[in-house]
Amino acid sequence: MSDIPVIDLSKAPGERAAWDRRSWVVYLWAICELLFVTNPWQISSTLRVRVLRAFGAEIGEGVVFRPRTRVKFPWKLAIGARSWIGEGVWFHNQDHIRLGNDVVISQDTFLTTGSHRHRLDMGLITRPITIDDGAWVTSRCIVLGGVSIGRSALVKPGNRVDTAVPANAIWDASAVVAERFG
Repeated sequence: MSDIPVIDLSKAPGERAAWDRRSWVVYLWAICELLFVTNPWQISSTLRVRVLRAFGAEIGEGVVFRPRTRVKFPWKLAIGARSWIGEGVWFHNQDHIRLGNDVVISQDTFLTTGSHRHRLDMGLITRPITIDDGAWVTSRCIVLGGVSIGRSALVKPGNRVDTAVPANAIWDASAVVAERFG
């Protein structure tokens, strides 16, 4: 097995590859996120939204933002009007995440726009996520970078989304696999 290459991680590109703000802004955001956004107390959704907007998030009117949420970079987040963000949602947005109007992202869902060049140098690769009006990503889903979820689509609980979901579709990755290979 010694002929299989291993990447020397001490030479991998730095962790700040996605930072497009000064260090002090990123660190200040981390403090504010902990106090006002990730905080598990049932403080006001309006306060969470105000803090996110103060750091550059574009958030429409009437958005509900529940406790225990995480946002890597608020300046790379856009959420349309009347959308609901469930408790424990994590926007790991090293690239842009855009949600339309009336979108629901349910509890403990993880949206990540980043990955790594694992066969080359572990450099960061990012791709945006777009979720159209009226879509519902139910609880404990994983949405990967480069994905778009169509208008009024529904992603069933516990699913991984790594390809486009058409408008009005009900997405269940296990059913898709069974359909392809069954």
